[in-house]
Amino acid sequence: MNLLPVTLLVVAKAPEPGRAKTRLAATVGDRVAAEIAAAALLDTLDAVAATPVAARVVALTGELDAAAGAADIRRRLESFTVIGQRGDDFADRLANAHADAADGQPVLQIGMDTPQVTDELLASCARRLLHAQAVLGLACDGGWWVLGLQTPTTAECLRRVPMSQPDTGELTLKALSDNGIDVCPVEVLSDFDIVDDVAAVREACDPASRFAQVTHAAGL
Repeated sequence: MNLLPVTLLVVAKAPEPGRAKTRLAATVGDRVAAEIAAAALLDTLDAVAATPVAARVVALTGELDAAAGAADIRRRLESFTVIGQRGDDFADRLANAHADAADGQPVLQIGMDTPQVTDELLASCARRLLHAQAVLGLACDGGWWVLGLQTPTTAECLRRVPMSQPDTGELTLKALSDNGIDVCPVEVLSDFDIVDDVAAVREACDPASRFAQVTHAAGL
């Protein structure tokens, strides 16, 4: 199999109860929210591991020893290069993760809130990135779920973008455009932050996925 000359980067947070998915936890409790986050992370890592790219990196923050599903996550991470996140806020950590993951090739970055992603979708995004300065996939809540940059230093413009806001996607697109970067749009996906998001994401997942099983078991 010919590997796409792209680094696929996952920016992730260890699913620690009380620290993971706090808005979801307000409804379902800390432990269940962490278990759902762990399921989403593992499903995401499975899709990334199956994508034919040259490098796979996880930028991780948090204490994995205290996380839900810690043993399974550790085993899955054995096939990835794992780096720590650094920076004072999420925007800084994103920009730094692009810089730290870069190895002379484009970087395609996702999070852990879209467990419905497939290796086919990620490979499609990576192929588009090879012929574009940037790719951006917006999320239904106004954010974005994937950002690919042909030149990872372009991520410096993220430092000025307010993250986790209803207009983060729009502001990210503007920041890139203001820096002369032509952006290729890719698929819009739903992500999950609150309990009302779960059903739409699960519907897009394989019924056998961890996310589907864990959220069904939680009665969501």
